[in-house]
Amino acid sequence: MKLTETLEDFYTVKIKGMPENLKKEIGHFNVFKLDDYVGSTCNPLPYTRKDFYKISLIIGKNKVHYADKVVTIEDQALFFANPQIPYSWEHIDENQTGFFCIFTDAFFSQFGNLKEYPLFQPGGNPVVPVSAALAESLKTVYLKMFEEINSDYAFKYDVLRNLVFEIIHLALKTQTVTASIYSKSNATIRVSSLFLELLERQFPVESISQQINFRSPSEYANQLNVHVNHLNKALKETTGKTTSQIISERIVQEAMILLKQTNWNINEIAWCLGFEELSHFINFFKKNVQVSPKNYRLAEID
Repeated sequence: MKLTETLEDFYTVKIKGMPENLKKEIGHFNVFKLDDYVGSTCNPLPYTRKDFYKISLIIGKNKVHYADKVVTIEDQALFFANPQIPYSWEHIDENQTGFFCIFTDAFFSQFGNLKEYPLFQPGGNPVVPVSAALAESLKTVYLKMFEEINSDYAFKYDVLRNLVFEIIHLALKTQTVTASIYSKSNATIRVSSLFLELLERQFPVESISQQINFRSPSEYANQLNVHVNHLNKALKETTGKTTSQIISERIVQEAMILLKQTNWNINEIAWCLGFEELSHFINFFKKNVQVSPKNYRLAEID
């Protein structure tokens, strides 16, 4: 089973061709009409990670499978996908429309840190319902993207980066989730951001020979050169959770993904996630999910 869809895979399957500049660019960006990729003749989007970011304006009834969650979109919503978490979606009815843009991390090099935004963080909510009025405003932004990408303007990619951030900020304003985070001190935010970035570097696990390096709060604190109590305090202030909670939630999320998405045996998954003893992994999983890894996998297959 293919664990990650690359940009090359996307263009080969969806577009039936490869942009000439794909391998020459430092970063990549493109924008599409969703209408061209939905309907009864289109294949369902497979449940995989992608090695690129994607922001979709989805208008129509859909069901999004994201990590270990399932979210139903009744009318219209924005969906923010990142390379860390696998996803798929299924169209519940054929009356679908919208837009989506894709881009790589390198496209935003030295132009802001996408990973700092809650919409792209593992604990964030990537599906943002929007009103009909806001959907109309978002359509205008996507249409500006088409206009810019087809223009000869020398700085059009800077315009496109700004348009992506415009969508991000419109979504964040509807969620009103950032006020408490950005009211904290810069030092606290920085420590929390560095921890979350270090945590995410452990994932995704894509091979049975790959093992995560850090599992305990003290190991992360040592890497960040801060006292473990300081790290814990910073995370409590910015996220409301302890260091141990965040690490455990991320490991549980990856465990669910690997149990659902791969045919690796449970012992191999346990080792990849840093558990030297299978019994320790089973107990950890049962404590957090209330079922054993084996029963969780069987339930997903059924």
